[in-house]
Amino acid sequence: MAMTTLLGWMNSPAIPNLLGAPVSWIEVIGFVTGAACVYGVARQKLWNWPVGILNNIAFIMLFLGAGLYGETALQVIFAAVSVYGWINWVRGSADTATKDDLPIRDAGGKEALLGIAATLAGTAAVALALTHGTNSQVPWPDAFVLTASLLATYGQARKIFQHWYVWILIDLVSIPLYFSRGLALTGILYIGFLALCIYGLVDWKRTRTTETITATTVPAGA
Repeated sequence: MAMTTLLGWMNSPAIPNLLGAPVSWIEVIGFVTGAACVYGVARQKLWNWPVGILNNIAFIMLFLGAGLYGETALQVIFAAVSVYGWINWVRGSADTATKDDLPIRDAGGKEALLGIAATLAGTAAVALALTHGTNSQVPWPDAFVLTASLLATYGQARKIFQHWYVWILIDLVSIPLYFSRGLALTGILYIGFLALCIYGLVDWKRTRTTETITATTVPAGA
């Protein structure tokens, strides 16, 4: 009974009309936790992972109700990968003596090629599954966001610098997708995500530059 009441409240309108569509409380929760999570990643804050898991739970409920089945499955997988990323960031680098110090690195050539191939193959496979197995009206963009987001989250968990470029591409696809499904607040959120991803890209680049300068100017053993 209490769960039914909670779910009813989460799906009730928080904003009666935003760009022609109502905005539910669960979409508001997704907005707040999503923005906080991306900011936390950009600033390399460990708390981004638990906040991100809360965001996954909110979006599972939101996307399932909107008929975005690929996105719903993606959030479940996101939560699992987030646990891995959380553990990986806590452990830090095996090359150093302290924890929570996982360094930013570039993707290797083999990693990049495998990532691109997996995204293309995964997008095609998921799109076909959504086309023939569900009533999805947007199978291809839904499939791309699902597959590419897994790649980006893996790169985030490993602190691979290039994962920001993947997130930026995902946001550019997601913004019109969500507006087309009547999820106006989520579409606005992804515009904010795009800005935060650009900020994260610049901030991680600045961090790497600072670390490189420090490594080349501080004598060994100092």
